[in-house]
This record gives sequence, structure tokens and C-alpha cells, in this order.
Amino acid sequence: MAHAHSHHDHSHDHGHHHAPHAHPPQPAPWSILRMGVLPRLGVALAASALLWAVVLLAMR
Repeated sequence: MAHAHSHHDHSHDHGHHHAPHAHPPQPAPWSILRMGVLPRLGVALAASALLWAVVLLAMR
């Protein structure tokens, strides 16, 4: 039993539509680049310790 299919091929052309920026970039209240070397190392060590804690807790 043959019946005809009318294949309605329509391609949705979703191109890149770059909307204007609704939120302009705002200056950060603090910047890691403006920090001294020792506070920057402290932040890096704290972040590393936190990530290691997550890893070790996940492996338990």
C-alpha cells in the first residue's frame, strides 16, 4: 500500500543574532589584578584548598 508523503522541508535558519548589550560591563568592586602578591597567593591557596576538599569529599 503506497501512500504519498508530502515532505515539507523547511530549514529554520537560526543565524547569530547579537542583541545589543542589555547590561553594559560594570567595573568590578575589587580586582585580583589590583591585589598585592601575598593576598593573591592567599586567595589562590584558599581556592586550591577548597577544590581539594571537594575532590576528597567526592572520593570518599
